[in-house]
Amino acid sequence: MSPRLAFAIDAAFRGGRSTLGLFQAGAHVMTKSDQTPVTAADQGAERLIRELIEHRYPGEYILGEEEGGATAQLDRWVIDPIDGTKSFISGVPLYATLLSYEVGGEAVVGVCYFPALDEMLYAEKGQGAFFNGRPARVSERDATVGSVICCGGHRSMVSAGRWEPFLKLVNRALATRTWSDAYGHALVASGRVDAMIDPVVAHWDVSAVSLIVREAGGKFTDFKGNDALAPEAISSNGKIHQELIDVFHS
Repeated sequence: MSPRLAFAIDAAFRGGRSTLGLFQAGAHVMTKSDQTPVTAADQGAERLIRELIEHRYPGEYILGEEEGGATAQLDRWVIDPIDGTKSFISGVPLYATLLSYEVGGEAVVGVCYFPALDEMLYAEKGQGAFFNGRPARVSERDATVGSVICCGGHRSMVSAGRWEPFLKLVNRALATRTWSDAYGHALVASGRVDAMIDPVVAHWDVSAVSLIVREAGGKFTDFKGNDALAPEAISSNGKIHQELIDVFHS
């Protein structure tokens, strides 16, 4: 494990744990300009992680969901202090703190920590992915029939024009479930589900988890099969990926 990955794991852990004081405690909910919710837990976790980075790696660029920052730089840290704020404010523990470091616009270190579950996934480019310290690996299912598929929210699926194709997968799958973005991708990386369909994402939603899924042996692309990380994403075990892509373009 490189020193940078070890630092990222610690920073994500500390940032994530800082949210627990407001979890299931009636945190005041504010509305951002894009009409999405935010709490003091989101803001405080990002500020803490930024301060840790600035102390350890002074001068390095940072992009974060709450404070913005380095939108043009290709070598940078990327922070999503709470991915799944709606889960957080609902008292549901399926939210994550995400942290990655990108070189040339590509994540080379990625950490996904679920504070309320105390589950940690991380990866470093070329070194594999790990779930709670053990190697993580995607599932072996080779068809969407009988699969378990996660998805983003129903509203975003409809607004992105993905609802009708998604219903085809609903009819093939053993089960479809809607959980927060990061949790769905983490389940793919750890082999607990076969795919995650994410019709609307921002870069900080997927920078860390895209690396983790790929290092676990899966695929992470847009709806056309390209490696672009936003504004949409599909992650899978790789074996059913082309079948998923074909459903959305048939």
